[in-house]
Amino acid sequence: MRPVLPPWSGTLAAKAAAFITVMCCALAALLGVLVHVQVTNQTVGQARDQALQRLTQATERYEAGDTLRRGAGVDPPELPGELRDLAVAGDRGTMVAEREGRPTMWAAGPVDGERALAVAVDYSQQARTIEGLDRAILWSSGLAIGATLLVGAFAVTRVTRRLHTTALVARRISAGDLDARVNDPRTGPRTGLRTDLRRGLRTGLRTGLRKGPRTDPRTDLRAGPRTDPRTDPRTDLRAGPRTNPRTGPRTKAGPQDEVAAVAAALDSMAASLQGKLLAEQRFTADVAHELRTPLTGLHAAAELLPPGRPTELVRDRVAALRTLTEDLLEISRLDTGRERVELDTEQLGPLAERAVRAAGNGTEVRVVRDVSVETDRRRLERVLGNLVANAHRHGRGPVVLTVDGPVVTVRDHGDGFPEYLVAHGPQRFRTEGGTRGHGLGLTIARGQAEVLGARLEFANAPEGGAVATLKLAAE
Repeated sequence: MRPVLPPWSGTLAAKAAAFITVMCCALAALLGVLVHVQVTNQTVGQARDQALQRLTQATERYEAGDTLRRGAGVDPPELPGELRDLAVAGDRGTMVAEREGRPTMWAAGPVDGERALAVAVDYSQQARTIEGLDRAILWSSGLAIGATLLVGAFAVTRVTRRLHTTALVARRISAGDLDARVNDPRTGPRTGLRTDLRRGLRTGLRTGLRKGPRTDPRTDLRAGPRTDPRTDPRTDLRAGPRTNPRTGPRTKAGPQDEVAAVAAALDSMAASLQGKLLAEQRFTADVAHELRTPLTGLHAAAELLPPGRPTELVRDRVAALRTLTEDLLEISRLDTGRERVELDTEQLGPLAERAVRAAGNGTEVRVVRDVSVETDRRRLERVLGNLVANAHRHGRGPVVLTVDGPVVTVRDHGDGFPEYLVAHGPQRFRTEGGTRGHGLGLTIARGQAEVLGARLEFANAPEGGAVATLKLAAE
C-alpha cells in the first residue's frame, strides 16, 4: 500500500527544497569525509613521526646502558599485544591505543632477548583536535545547508509565484475574464479589488449601482459610427493605454527567462482570443440588428397575405426568424456585459408558477420550500421559461419544475443532455444527435443567470433525463 502524502509535498517548491537538501547533504558529507581523512592522516603522521623519533632515542640510550626516560620501557604491560608481536618479530611499528583512559601513540621496536622496547606519546591533544574538526565540519555543514536551502527556497519561490500567477490568470481567462493579463499590473492578480469592481460594474450584481433610466440596449449597439473592436478603446474594458490584441500588453525589451516567455505567450493568446471574440460579438450584434428591420417589414407584409396554408407557413417562418433575431440581440447584449438588474423581493414559488403558466406547456410545479429572493423578476422568468421550453422541446414528459428553497430544478425524462453540454456548458449554434434548435435558449439562460448572480448547472439523472439546477441567493 502506497503511503498517502500531504498535498504540499507535490508542489514544485517542496520538490526543489528536497532536492537542494539532498544535494547539500551529499556534498557536505563528501567534503567532510575528505577533510576529516586528510587532517587525520596528517595528525596521525606527525604523531607517528614523533613517536618513532623518541623510540630511536630510547633505543640509543638503552644500548648505551643509560636510564630510559619517562614513557619508555622494555615490555611495558600496557603495550598492545599486536604491536609487541611485531616488535619481537624484529620490526618497528606504531599504534594508537588507550593508556590509563587517555589516547596514546605507541612506538615499539626489537631489543635483545626477544623483548620489545616501547615508547608512549600522549595523543590526547591530537584526538581533541580531530574531534573539534569533526564538530566544526558538522556545524558548518548544517549552517551551509540551511543558508543554501533558504536562498534556494527564496529563488524557487519567486519562480513558483510567477508560475502560480500565470496559472491564476489562465484560470481567469478560462472563466471568461479575457481582460486578465500576467504582465499587466492593471489587470494582474494583484489588482483583485480593481478587477472585482470592474466585474461589478459590468454585471451590476445585487448592488444596483448601474440603475438608471431604462433604455433599449439594442439601440446602444448601433450608436455612433461603427469601429473595429480590436482597435476601438471603448471595447477595451481596461483603463489605460491600448494594447495590441495580437501581441498583448507592451513590455520592455530585455532578456527573458522561460517563465517570462510562458507568461508573454499566455498574454498574447488571451489578447488574440479577446480580439476574435470581440469581433464575433460585434458581428453577431450587427447581423441581428441588420436583420431586424427587414424582418419587421416582412412580418407586416405577411399579415396582409390572404388566409391559407401558404400564408401560415410564411408567417411561421417569419416568426421563427424574428425569434432567432431577438435571441441573437439578447446574446449580444449579454456579451457586452452592460446589462442592468432591477432588484426586487419576490416569492420564488409563485414566480416559478407564473413563468410556467406563461410558457403554456403543461409543466408540473412542485414547491417543497418557498423562500423570498432578491432578484430581477423579468430575467428570472426568462431563465425558467427557457429551461422549461428546452425540456419540452428536446426531452420527454413529464417535465417537473421543483422549488426547494433558493434552488430551482427543471427535469425531464428524455435522453438527457449531451456530454459536451454537461462538461462545458451550452454553446451557441451547437447541437448534437439530430436535435432541432440553435443552442441559444440555454445560452441565454446561463447568461441571464450570471447577470442575476445565480449559478446554473446541467446534469443527467442516473435513471435518465436531463436536470437543470438554478441556485439563487436567498434573502
